[in-house]
Amino acid sequence: MHPEYSKLQPYLETLRVKPNKSVDLKDDFKTDYDDKILSKEEGEALLQTGIDLLSEMQDKLYASGKHSVLIILQAMDAAGKDSAIKNIMTGLNPQGVKVTSFKVPSSNELAHDYLWRHYIALPAAGEIAIFNRSHYENVLVTRVHPEYILNEHIPNVTSVKDIDQQFWDTRFKQINNFEEHISDNGTLVLKFFLHVSKKEQKKRFIERIENDTKNWKFSTADLKERSCWKDYQKAYEDMLSNTSTKCAPWFVVPADDKWFTRLCIAGVICNEFEKLNLKYPVVSDEQKEKLATAKKELDSE
Repeated sequence: MHPEYSKLQPYLETLRVKPNKSVDLKDDFKTDYDDKILSKEEGEALLQTGIDLLSEMQDKLYASGKHSVLIILQAMDAAGKDSAIKNIMTGLNPQGVKVTSFKVPSSNELAHDYLWRHYIALPAAGEIAIFNRSHYENVLVTRVHPEYILNEHIPNVTSVKDIDQQFWDTRFKQINNFEEHISDNGTLVLKFFLHVSKKEQKKRFIERIENDTKNWKFSTADLKERSCWKDYQKAYEDMLSNTSTKCAPWFVVPADDKWFTRLCIAGVICNEFEKLNLKYPVVSDEQKEKLATAKKELDSE
């Protein structure tokens, strides 16, 4: 890790949800930044350092061709997922990154199991994939609105009454198995919950309404989901408590201050990326001789 990140590193570890930890969002994690570890100016400069590091790491990821990276962003509306992607990933080569924003599933997607559309969007070796919302919508939106589950045509689920705690526990287990499988096969899985306060969400909603250039971002459906705030917080707590594992950890990032949110996400990605110990492929002596011969031919032209 870059020396400049050493001051922030202990804080970043506090954002990690330990496996089997029972999460209480209100008591365990803050939505704002008040530790004064860094000033905003220092943080923005350090973010640029992180962006440069990610660019270098991506190059090694592609060159080595053995690993891939999956970055998952989940949050309530207006928490800053889109801007985080835009600002943090700006230094990456677009050819090696794909961003998938998962919307309401189509009829074709509903004809498959709920993980299918996510599986086909996974990164290949050497690639980075970003899920803007993800398979976790299947234990969040559907948890708050269980009637949506009926559209999946699951055997033995004929009414909302059939969707009990055992159903969700089984789904958590399925997700953990899915992530363990792709991790075992070379995918680094990093999951971020952008933890925004209800007060800050209200402020951002009003900005979207008052600013003509942001009107398109606001939907009256957002207000409907906001009215379910407590239900969503409970669903997120259950999700975090049951699906943060050693191979696919959750990080709960304070999201009321966007500059700090971006800095934390970039810092965590750089730190976990570094653990892969990626290196450029070693060229054999025979290959070096061929390179030398090729250079002589080019020089003699």
